[in-house]
Amino acid sequence: MKLKPLLSIVIPLYNEELVLEPLHIRLVALMKDPRFRWEVVMVNDGSSDRTLEKVRRLCLQDPRFRVISFSRNFGHQIAITAGMDKATGDAVVIIDADLQDPPEVIPQMADKWLEGYDVVYGVRTKREGEGLFKRATAALFYRLLKRATSVDIPVDTGDFRLMDRRVVDQLMTMREKFRFVRGMVSWVGFKQCKVEYVRAERVAGETKYPLPKMLRFAIDGMLSFSHVPLKLSSTLGFSASALSFVFMVYGVIIKFFFPERAIAGWASVFVAILFLGGVQLICIGILGEYLGRMYDEVKRRPLYILEEEINFDVARERRSLSQG
Repeated sequence: MKLKPLLSIVIPLYNEELVLEPLHIRLVALMKDPRFRWEVVMVNDGSSDRTLEKVRRLCLQDPRFRVISFSRNFGHQIAITAGMDKATGDAVVIIDADLQDPPEVIPQMADKWLEGYDVVYGVRTKREGEGLFKRATAALFYRLLKRATSVDIPVDTGDFRLMDRRVVDQLMTMREKFRFVRGMVSWVGFKQCKVEYVRAERVAGETKYPLPKMLRFAIDGMLSFSHVPLKLSSTLGFSASALSFVFMVYGVIIKFFFPERAIAGWASVFVAILFLGGVQLICIGILGEYLGRMYDEVKRRPLYILEEEINFDVARERRSLSQG
């Protein structure tokens, strides 16, 4: 008798104790879908609240829930990667714990997967509970990233998506430290489609991506998939040199042909020095960002360190029995 396909749901957790109960209720309701077998891989990313304590209880209640816990906080994208490493499903779904991306959309994604699509990503048609600044900056970032890269990264998408096992296997061969998972999924290709949904407000707790973290994430995405910043530094350098040459020619003309208009002073020199110095520092900073990433990559340190695993022995036993 052929087994039903196994769907793995990967959920990164960082100080999410307040959302675990409603998340569990909605996942259990979702997993009543008789077409699939289910597993939930929850990744505790160094939480400092009672998140780990609560997910331990979930694992005791339901062996379909599994948890890996990091030795410290390694970051959201690394937590997603660890979850995919541990997931055993024929397809893997990535979703955040805050329920802004509704789990009820997963069956629609699964329908597309059964039709033959390898990647089904969620597209946000509306973002409830978010201010104008957040919506505007998010829209600007996705459109700038799309124009700056050669990879077709869909706009208005997050990490909420379903991926076939062969896509996940390819992603697991890519072990770069500075990860931008949604860009990596677009880079590997395969047959992809979208499912639209309305993004809800957080059920509880606070956002784990305040403005500084969002800026850092945006920089990681841009530098991981684009050489535009390097080209921009070259453009700034050439523009500054051209502008300086124009001023030099202007100074020579004034000196020799219109000496009465020559004004001795420090303002023009001061402005020119600041301008050139600023351009140089910008270019050095851009080079430093790329070099810093190269330095971290060549160390070859592991992406994460596990402190605890729960219920994965059960998963391995079931997998060996099904294969036998």
